[in-house]
Amino acid sequence: MASVVCGAGRKAATAPRLSVVDSYNQAVAAAAIVDPDVWTELFDSAFARIAGRFFRVEPRLAARAFLLGLLSDIDTRSCWQLAEQAGHRSPHGMQSLLGEAVWDADAVRDDLRRYVVDELGDPDGVLIVDDTGDLKRGMHSVGVQRQYTGTAGRIENSQVSTFLAYATAKGRALIDREVYLPTSWTGDRARCRVAGVPDDVEFATKVTHARRMLARALAAGVPAAWATADEFYGNERGLRRDLQARRVGYVLAVARNHRVTLPTGTAQVEHVADRLPARSWNRRSAGKGAKGERDHDWAWVRITPPADESTGHHWLLVRRRISDGELAYYRCWSPKPVSLSTLVRVAGTRWCVEECFQAAKGQVGLDQHQVRKWTSWHRYTTLVMLAHAILAVIAARERATRGDDAPELIPLTVNEIRHLFAKLVSNTIRTITHWLHWSHWRRLHQKRAMTSHYKRRGPPFSDERLHHETRLEY
Repeated sequence: MASVVCGAGRKAATAPRLSVVDSYNQAVAAAAIVDPDVWTELFDSAFARIAGRFFRVEPRLAARAFLLGLLSDIDTRSCWQLAEQAGHRSPHGMQSLLGEAVWDADAVRDDLRRYVVDELGDPDGVLIVDDTGDLKRGMHSVGVQRQYTGTAGRIENSQVSTFLAYATAKGRALIDREVYLPTSWTGDRARCRVAGVPDDVEFATKVTHARRMLARALAAGVPAAWATADEFYGNERGLRRDLQARRVGYVLAVARNHRVTLPTGTAQVEHVADRLPARSWNRRSAGKGAKGERDHDWAWVRITPPADESTGHHWLLVRRRISDGELAYYRCWSPKPVSLSTLVRVAGTRWCVEECFQAAKGQVGLDQHQVRKWTSWHRYTTLVMLAHAILAVIAARERATRGDDAPELIPLTVNEIRHLFAKLVSNTIRTITHWLHWSHWRRLHQKRAMTSHYKRRGPPFSDERLHHETRLEY
C-alpha cells in the first residue's frame, strides 16, 4: 500500500501499486504536490510589507480580505463581490477602503516595489514601460474619454494608464502606475475636482509618465541594467537621455521613419535596413514563447550619436521576421560593449509587460475596477498589482524549490497558481443564510437604483410604467 501526501501533511486514501502506469501517475502526482500552508505564509509575508500603512485595524483587515478576494474565484472584483467573498454583511468596508479610509497608495506602491525587488531582483533586470486601456461606458471615471487604446485596437470610450514592469530570470511583475488625464480633463478643473483629482495635477503625456516611473524606480535602487519599450516611447529623445544619465542601457523600438546618423550621413532606419548585405543577418532567439523559441533574423549597425551623447555605445538593431520578412527597428545604447545576443534578449523581454497585463487582468481583475475617483483608482490598482506580484513570487519560489522534479509537466504558471490558490487558500465556506442575505442586498439596491433612474428621466413616472418597462428590459 502507498499513500500520497497532499498539502501540509494531509494524506489521501491509500491505494495498491497495481501497474507501471499507476506508479508513473503517482510519481507525477507527487511532483505536482503544492503546500497551501506555505502559500498562505507567503501571502501573509507579502501583506506584512504593507500592513503598517493602515493605522486602524478596520482598513487593515479589509485590505487583507480585499487581496484574498482578488485571488479568489469570484466573477468580478467589485466591492460587492469582494465583500460577499470576505463574509462581510455589506460592501461598505471595501468601499471605505478604496475611498474614505486613511492610507497612502503611493507608499504601498513603494512597499510593493521593494517586495518585488527583494524576491525577484537581479542586477541584470529589465525595466519595461507600456500603457494599456480599459473600455468604459460612462464619462465620469477619472481620465475617461474617446481615445485610441491598444486593448480594442481603435478609438473607444476608454481609460488609459501607463505601467512600469520589472523582469528578471526569476519572474516579472508590475511595480508602478500612472493614470492618463487627457487635456479634456486637465482643462476642466471643475470636472477634475468632482473626480478627486488634486489641483496640482496637470496634463502630462504618457512619455512623461514613463520618465517619472523610471526615475522613481532607479532612485529607489531597483537593480536594472536595461530598459525597453515600444516605439511610442522609443522615439522620445528625453527618455533616452534620462537612461544614459543613469547608466542604464536601453533597447527601445523606434518607427521606420526614425532617423539615425551613420559615418556616411543621416538616413531613415528603414533605408538603412534596405542596404544591409545578406551577411549582416544573424538568426537568434529572443527567448522562449508558448510555441517554442522565438527565432528571428537580426542585424545591428553602429550609429553615430549626437555630439552631446558621445559616451557609451550606440547601435541600430533590426529584426526581420522569418515567415514574411517584416522588419522592426530598435535604437540601442549601453555604457559598455555588449553582444548581439544581449540586445536580442532585452528586445524580447519587452513582451513580459504584455504577459503581466494579461495575467493581471485575467487573474486578479486589473481592468475590473468599478471606481470613478482619482484616489480610488490608485488604491484599487496598487492592491491588484500586489496580488499579481504575490502570484509571481509564489511561481518563482516553486520553480526554485522544485527545479526539474516533474519533466512531464510544465512549471506552475501564475495562472495555474491563482487557480490553485483560490481553491486551496482563498475560497471559504459560508452558510446558506450568508448567500441569501447577499441576494437580498443586491436585489434591494438594484431596485433602488432602477427607481432612481426612472425618476431622473422625469414624468410621466408611475409604478405601472416602471413595472411595464422593467418587464420589457429584463
